[in-house]
Amino acid sequence: MKKQDDLGLVQVYAGRGKGKTTAALGLAMRAAGHNLKVAIVHFMKIWDYGEVKSLKKLGIDLFRYGTTELIDPTNPSPADFEEAKRALSKAEELIERGGYNLLILDEITLAIDFKLIPLKRVLDLLDKKPDNLEVVLTGRNCPQELIDRADLVSIIDEIKHPFKKGIEARRGIEF
Repeated sequence: MKKQDDLGLVQVYAGRGKGKTTAALGLAMRAAGHNLKVAIVHFMKIWDYGEVKSLKKLGIDLFRYGTTELIDPTNPSPADFEEAKRALSKAEELIERGGYNLLILDEITLAIDFKLIPLKRVLDLLDKKPDNLEVVLTGRNCPQELIDRADLVSIIDEIKHPFKKGIEARRGIEF
């Protein structure tokens, strides 16, 4: 049984509701507050999100990949494939290099769902992670294989959302 201070689990925050990335960022803040070394790899996220500025202030390493265009899941562009490949390669590099206590792979399950990266390569990445590295995977449409592989799975469901009332994304709240 792992002791209280042991790291090394795999966590998944998935589902159709808002808050998966927010939950992962909360964990990153908590870890940074205990002087743990944290890295986040954003898949398909390069817009001007508020957390980018905050993460720098906290000393959290952030690696962002994607384009400014929304991805058509039925017809991703070559740039979408290239950026997702670069993000996955960065995650593999960070695991191989070591030095981190927590690695968050934000929107990786959606990249898998859009067929931008192969599930097998993500499973292989988890098999290669050091025993003391906590890894968090976020995104919609998480494959069952990742749910089975994880130690903690939280599914965030949408019950109500302000978008359905015509309220657009708000600075500081949704981005």
